[in-house]
Amino acid sequence: MTTTAEHLTLVIRHWPDLQEALGGRSAPTWPPAGRMNDHLRTLDQADDEHDETHAQQLATLRAPDGRTIGYRCTHCGDVDPGHSHPVGDERDPAQIGERPIPIRLHIHETMRIVRTALADCADQTASSVQRPVMGLLPEGYPKADRVRRELLVMQERRDPRRWSWASARPDAPLTALWLLGRVQGAPGPFRPLTGPQLDHIGSVARSCAMRVEDALDVGERRATLARPCPTCGGQLHLHGGAGALPVARCTACGHVWSGQAAVA
Repeated sequence: MTTTAEHLTLVIRHWPDLQEALGGRSAPTWPPAGRMNDHLRTLDQADDEHDETHAQQLATLRAPDGRTIGYRCTHCGDVDPGHSHPVGDERDPAQIGERPIPIRLHIHETMRIVRTALADCADQTASSVQRPVMGLLPEGYPKADRVRRELLVMQERRDPRRWSWASARPDAPLTALWLLGRVQGAPGPFRPLTGPQLDHIGSVARSCAMRVEDALDVGERRATLARPCPTCGGQLHLHGGAGALPVARCTACGHVWSGQAAVA
């Protein structure tokens, strides 16, 4: 069973992959054995290989004097295609309609949710387990003692291990690292976590790790295939990803296909 520490480590390790994928480039395949969606995509392509085309739906283009000067496809904007044709990619920048955006929105949303969830969890955890900074000595104590206490207070306030609510929140990897320290009992101005506090951090970490895996398609996945078992006609279940080769198993006869045979 995956532990809370492993979930937090996964978020830390894959955050740079999310940042790279955010810019519209494809997320890197990790682990190298492949992603589950790659296997499912191979199945889809094998079942239905065809060009992305659409039927002719043309709008007449006319000159100011009413003469017909051409036709424009209402689907993709191609001028005078005259027949069914692949979807055109080129678009006049002035043309009204949807255009590619400079970032991938589902990656952006994943990063926003994970960042907020971890920060809220750290806020709540710190409010319960972080020891307050010691106070200054009042007048009446020897000056030397008051100076020593003032230095100690200054050191405590500047302790980088402390979670701060006043300053800007750190990014998700640093927040996950701070929570990891609390889970592992790292030294610092903190009380030990209680059972419910550990459970809460574990739940948040697990949810965040799943979101990161889903966004990058690097987690283990399971799927039921539409095609029946070629041996008995039973239902096929496919599982793979997370660095493992795909494995398909018939729920009726128990036959198993692995590797390329599972996606053939």
